[in-house]
Amino acid sequence: MKVALVCDWLTNVGGAEKVLLRIHQLFPEAPIYTSKYDPEGIDWFKDADVRTGRLQKYPTKMRRILGPLRQRYFSHLDLSEYDLVISVTGAEAKAVKVPNGVHISYCHVPTQYYWQMYDDYVKNPGFGVLNPFVRFFFKLLVVPLRKADLKSAQRPDYFVTISEYAKEQIKKYYGRDAVVIHPPVEIEDFKVKKKLRNIKLKNGFDLSSAYITTSRQVNWKRIDLAVSAAQMSQRHLVVVGEGPEHKKLVKMAEGSTLVQFLPLMKKDDLAKYLSQAKGYLFPSLEPFGIAPVEALAAGCPVIAFGEGGAKDYIKNGKNGVLFEEQNAKSLAEGILKFEQLKFDRAKVAKSVDNFSLERFDREFLNFVKKSKKHEKSK
Repeated sequence: MKVALVCDWLTNVGGAEKVLLRIHQLFPEAPIYTSKYDPEGIDWFKDADVRTGRLQKYPTKMRRILGPLRQRYFSHLDLSEYDLVISVTGAEAKAVKVPNGVHISYCHVPTQYYWQMYDDYVKNPGFGVLNPFVRFFFKLLVVPLRKADLKSAQRPDYFVTISEYAKEQIKKYYGRDAVVIHPPVEIEDFKVKKKLRNIKLKNGFDLSSAYITTSRQVNWKRIDLAVSAAQMSQRHLVVVGEGPEHKKLVKMAEGSTLVQFLPLMKKDDLAKYLSQAKGYLFPSLEPFGIAPVEALAAGCPVIAFGEGGAKDYIKNGKNGVLFEEQNAKSLAEGILKFEQLKFDRAKVAKSVDNFSLERFDREFLNFVKKSKKHEKSK
């Protein structure tokens, strides 16, 4: 069986890329077709046959405005030689045509900037002084872009997705049914099996008295809410990561002794920090969220916004707390509610054992086998 993998882009490390990496490990001989590849931004695929096209020449910074060109690029790829094509996508990669095989789309969520996060994107496209220009043309083009995206969503033979929330969104915007196979999480790598010396942070406080959040610092991750809520509730917060919003976040915390910023960490170090932190703040609306599941695996209970994929793994009062509104006040109230509860950190870690790599491998490969048998029987 000749297999090909397709993804929107490979320019940085994130949850979607972790899913693609695991599927690549299941099908190591399959080439990966993508619109843009930056091996300096993500070095996970050095052993892979990564294939790009004419969009490779465009700077990575232009990714957000290249949607129409990506749509055209993917829809014109020649994949006629493959028996199975797996697209891992939250944008345009599902547009590929598979004339002689089966197309399974592992779709994280309908293209967010066209659909459920359109208002947020229009409010802040993320281009600084060019925002008014980008906003004007995006509003002008969004209707034909939505039509093209909806048309593309009819091409996959099967949809797989990452959570019940994402399943609902795919049905709502694309009219397609999807099977939920939760993403693979390196559960065992985040389980700290020995007692560690208390980590001391600047200003002399213990990590055990602080909250933590780890994320790519982009505007829709809403790390700003975590920073504001920490200041509002007078709680210590450690922010791990980097991204285009970093300077803005640092400026928000300027002069405060409550918030400390740390760079990206290796997995072992991150596991240590997560295992000692008081709790993990997850203010983002996401279709799943691998980072909070990693925190739970380390025994760190999570305070999460009560919409989206978090509802698939946060059990209120048992391994975390769900707060109701996506604003700093509601998150601060969630922190206070959290502190009135007691969590068994061993049980917190055990609560996400069923999100393991092995479980993903088994469920995904079984789905592939069933879909191939179904196509043969038609």
